[in-house]
Amino acid sequence: MRLLLDTHIALWAIVDDPKLPSIAQRLIAEPGNEVFVSVVSLWEIAIKRALARGRSTDMPISAKEALRYCQEAGYRILEMTAEHAVAVESLPTRPADPFDRLLVAQALSEPMRLITHDAKVAAYGETIMRV
Repeated sequence: MRLLLDTHIALWAIVDDPKLPSIAQRLIAEPGNEVFVSVVSLWEIAIKRALARGRSTDMPISAKEALRYCQEAGYRILEMTAEHAVAVESLPTRPADPFDRLLVAQALSEPMRLITHDAKVAAYGETIMRV
């Protein structure tokens, strides 16, 4: 199965956070699964971490560190394409977060299963797996 990790699922896996649900751990560790992290997630980490300007943030590592870890862990990096951007236009307006909308569009376009902890993102349908 081809899995696309939502940004927080990827971060929790990277920093070995106990918030990472056990089902997500199993899916990521399953040898037959291809695990992807999107450049959209790296972009989200970079922007939100920079906006925090040293304050407490939910982005515990930099985008550069996240990329290095993903590469070391064997996760594949999913590039953003024009087709992904265009697919956003046909999505319902939920969620309004542009990063979430891009991840959903990528998952639907590829196709792959988007693994998320966010109920709003999971509302897009069967392609999205809430853990």
